[in-house]
This record gives sequence, C-alpha cells and structure tokens, in this order.
Amino acid sequence: MNAHFARTRAVLTAVGLLLAVGAPTAYATLDVGATAAPVRGEPYIETQLFFGTARPDGGLAVTDGQFMEFVDKEVTPDFPDGLTIQSGRGQWRDVNGVIEKERSYELILLYPRTQADSGDRRIEEIRRAYEKAFGQEAVGRVDDEARVAF
Repeated sequence: MNAHFARTRAVLTAVGLLLAVGAPTAYATLDVGATAAPVRGEPYIETQLFFGTARPDGGLAVTDGQFMEFVDKEVTPDFPDGLTIQSGRGQWRDVNGVIEKERSYELILLYPRTQADSGDRRIEEIRRAYEKAFGQEAVGRVDDEARVAF
C-alpha cells in the first residue's frame, strides 16, 4: 500500500505542478476583450448644468415658466440642435456654510468636440446670465467626453 500511496502522491504532485505552470499560460491566451462593442458615433462633449431655483435673498423661487423662458432666450439660440431638461431636487452648501435644499433643473447639452472652445464660452455666458437674472451664487457644471450618434 505504501508503494501505491507513494506513486499516487507522485502523480498528483506532477499534475499539480503542470497545472501551476500551465494555468497562467492558459489564462493568458484567453481573449476576454475580443467581444468589445464597436465604437459608434462621433466625438462630442456632454455638459450638464445644474440650476437651483431658491433665491438666496429669500424671494420667490424661480418658476417653471421663468426657467423655460430663460432657456428659450439664453440657451436655445446658442444650442439650437437640441438639449434635454430634467427637473429634480438638489442640495448644496452655500457660501455661508448652510446646506440649501431646493427644486432644481439639470440641463444637458451635447456638442461636437470640434466646437469645444466656442461651446465653453457660450456655456459660461449662460451660467453668468442665470446667476445674474435669478440672484444665484452659482450654476453647477460637469463636462465629459462622449461618443454620439443620431
């Protein structure tokens, strides 16, 4: 029985060594990323703007009508190809350290990467116009690169 046990142990050790040496090679040859989705669309910039509606001076909140009028006057002329507006609830810490909770709007703009410089200038004008028109401390902005197809 000892000879049988020793031979079995030798075989199992050899198999274990082969697996230990061969496994990394086997896993390295697996082409996990071969089924990646094809790249679609053109390079664009996606900008999200976050507009609060509460007025720091305690005045009446910006209404839906006032916000849509602002979009029609200040945003649509610069971005006539389209935009998306979503209503939401937001919060942020103001300059006095107070956490303000308010009804808000998220405006999403998509524009070709080739128009990034002019788009940036126009977006900054939109932000300043909203801050001035409605007495806001800030309009939040997030930019990201995207691939877009219509």
